[in-house]
Amino acid sequence: MARIQTRALTTLELSKIKNGQLKRAKRLLPGPLSPIVKKHPTAFKASVRLARLNKTLSRRAADLAASNRSLKRRIIQRKTAEQAFRTTGRHSAKLLRESFHLQRHLRHLVHRVLSAQEAERKKISRELRDEVAQALLGINVRLLTLKKAARGDTANLKKEIANTQRLVEESLQSINRFARELDIHQQA
Repeated sequence: MARIQTRALTTLELSKIKNGQLKRAKRLLPGPLSPIVKKHPTAFKASVRLARLNKTLSRRAADLAASNRSLKRRIIQRKTAEQAFRTTGRHSAKLLRESFHLQRHLRHLVHRVLSAQEAERKKISRELRDEVAQALLGINVRLLTLKKAARGDTANLKKEIANTQRLVEESLQSINRFARELDIHQQA
């Protein structure tokens, strides 16, 4: 009889019935069981053990509820972190696309600068070639004149030699000027 009553009370406690219903059931059932529990030590020990188990069960239920709340908080945190990672990923992808665009633009600008430098070098090269060619042509003409003058007038010959030397010096200065300009352009 005690077992049946204990099982009934345990079942009532485990089934989620309201406290009022459980108290009414205990008022109905303890009558015949109380003298048995008081007289039989094993029944008393079982009752004490049952009370301890119920207390442990209540504590574990509270722990489980706390764990569930903690898990729910962690799930919310994880979802928030996942959303942040997605947002960061989209932002990183956007930055990467912008970086590729800037690299293409930079390559285009470098190509334009190199093309402009190459055009400037070609221009300087043509000017240098034209100026040196004129100077050498002038020197050659002077030398032909000196050759003809060598047959006759020596005073005029000295004058022509001085003019030719001056023309050679001017050509040398012109070549040096172009060389400096090329050095300046190459350093820039």
